Amino acid sequence: MMALSPFHLAIPVSNLAEGRNFYSNILNFEEGRSSDHWVDYNFFGHQLVIHYKPKSEDNSHTNSVDGKDVPIPHFGVVLPWETFQQFAELLKSKGITFIIEPYIRFEGQVGEQATMFFKDPSGNALEFKAFKDMSQLFAK
Repeated sequence: MMALSPFHLAIPVSNLAEGRNFYSNILNFEEGRSSDHWVDYNFFGHQLVIHYKPKSEDNSHTNSVDGKDVPIPHFGVVLPWETFQQFAELLKSKGITFIIEPYIRFEGQVGEQATMFFKDPSGNALEFKAFKDMSQLFAK
């Protein structure tokens, strides 16, 4: 597998202080630069920026994957298997309400993976996943 370049993703939050608390103190992400309207985070080696945006209408949508309603849009990162397990335990200990609890998707099939979904306080859906065999990431 080729070396990956860190991605940059900017997402809206309707309350910067609440978003900052969630990403800093609940998810334990390291904070970088910030201003009165945005905060940078180390998102497992990637750059995630939360930007203040006034709250708007809910445009929630889901698609069925493996019999579960997956929120669209969503974002996240593929973690090493052990890191995923540790992160899932951290989230449970912090009282995260999961949209989809940590479980094994496509068990025994091509693309078998651990996955979990939850939302931040502004309604941004996050997915974290892991593969025991990373060669399965794009397998058909």
